[in-house]
Amino acid sequence: MPPHEQPPKQPAVEINQVSYTYPPTGFDAQSEPAIDQVNLSIAQSTKLGILGPNGGGKSTLIKLILGILKPTKGTIKVFGQSPAQARNQGLIGYLPQRIQADLDWPISVKEVIALPRASHLKPWQKLSTDDHAAINHAIELVDLQDLANRPIGALSGGQLQRTMIARAIAGNPKLLVLDEPTVGVDIAGQQRFGKLIDTLHKELDLTVILVSHDMRAIAAVADRVACLSRSLHFHDSPKGLTPAVLAQVFAHDVAGVFGDIHIDAHLAEDCDDPAHAHPPNQHQHDCGCTENDSDINSSRGAES
Repeated sequence: MPPHEQPPKQPAVEINQVSYTYPPTGFDAQSEPAIDQVNLSIAQSTKLGILGPNGGGKSTLIKLILGILKPTKGTIKVFGQSPAQARNQGLIGYLPQRIQADLDWPISVKEVIALPRASHLKPWQKLSTDDHAAINHAIELVDLQDLANRPIGALSGGQLQRTMIARAIAGNPKLLVLDEPTVGVDIAGQQRFGKLIDTLHKELDLTVILVSHDMRAIAAVADRVACLSRSLHFHDSPKGLTPAVLAQVFAHDVAGVFGDIHIDAHLAEDCDDPAHAHPPNQHQHDCGCTENDSDINSSRGAES
């Protein structure tokens, strides 16, 4: 390697042949895998959207990345460590789908945001100057300066969400995981949310993973996209998240129901999958994605 070149960064998340099966319950003798043979390499600073139907394994994959669950098979590394180690070191910030907070609890916005910084302190210890600086910076990034001392029970839904995002970034994580963050939010709200995440991504050099069943939420945030329905299809494009890439993902997602399909937006210049090669400027109805091709796409690793 020439002396002026930097070695490549390790992936933010490296998922290798991961499957997870929940323990059987009731009269079930054996459960089907919630996710099956998932491979994915997420480069640092990527904004990845994971799109999939309800029950497709999205929540399971999040729990595996967070270290809440351990794979039945395969391995997961977060910045070269186990997910549990990465979480314990504060490398992962997490915004859950449902905010589990007692809004009647007499605690202010700033106190909520400070919780990750205070969690490691002994009862007699106080927050350091660096802690206060990180908390104030998080408040500024989500534009909550005027509400910092307001009780959380007096916040609107959008203000509470921004509070929880600030809490997630107050510990200076390197990875931010967002679980269905725009459920029930209108299009304008999704666009505002996308701009906020883009600001945080740039200011903090975050790797972002957003999981959703809503294509609009993915499009508002992500520049890479994967489709998860037990197995995973990952699609990368040098042009970012284009309509053609989204069409490609959905073609895979519905192929198991409708058979192989082709969508006009699936253009050769946006598609990097060799299984879907098209001659320049020529429309083809045979996309070339056979069942075997789909299996290959779901099991191969792809680096952002």
